[in-house]
Amino acid sequence: MELLKRRILEDGKCFEGGILKVDSFINHQMDPLLMEAIAKEFAKRFSHERINKIMTIEASGIAPAIMVGYIMKLPVVFAKKKEPKTMINALTTTVHSFTKDREYPISISSDYLTPQDYILCIDDFLANGNAALGMIELIHQAGAHLSGMGFIIEKEFQKGSELLRKKNIHVESLAVICSLDNCEIVIK
Repeated sequence: MELLKRRILEDGKCFEGGILKVDSFINHQMDPLLMEAIAKEFAKRFSHERINKIMTIEASGIAPAIMVGYIMKLPVVFAKKKEPKTMINALTTTVHSFTKDREYPISISSDYLTPQDYILCIDDFLANGNAALGMIELIHQAGAHLSGMGFIIEKEFQKGSELLRKKNIHVESLAVICSLDNCEIVIK
């Protein structure tokens, strides 16, 4: 994913505390051609896994998840950051946001996440792994099966991928950030 790495280096912005902003091309304003390339790469990397549904958490994971679903011709479901009053059969857990430094509930209806589902989770970032663990918890509550997790950008120094791999989860990250020290973006 040289295209992705180049965009991170050219257009990404680093802030104190290990925060990388890619909102000019991934999670605020989106580059649809880049998203298509990202989705094709995820489809290739997970092509040997049994998958019948794509899952993410709102909001930044929705665009790449929909593109992956489109490429793989699979439905996409996303966990909502609050349980809507109209949600029926809600499964709920709590996630800690690294970027916002707060806890929030995520919910998904068991009507759309079932024991018959083999799930590929897609998200924009993997940092400490909290959002990933939240998705895994919802998958377990539903009795569904986790087939793998794909992240556009992994911040390797925050150990989320290490945590997931220790659980024998198939993890694919398209760009791995080794360091953001002194606000210099270093990609593996």
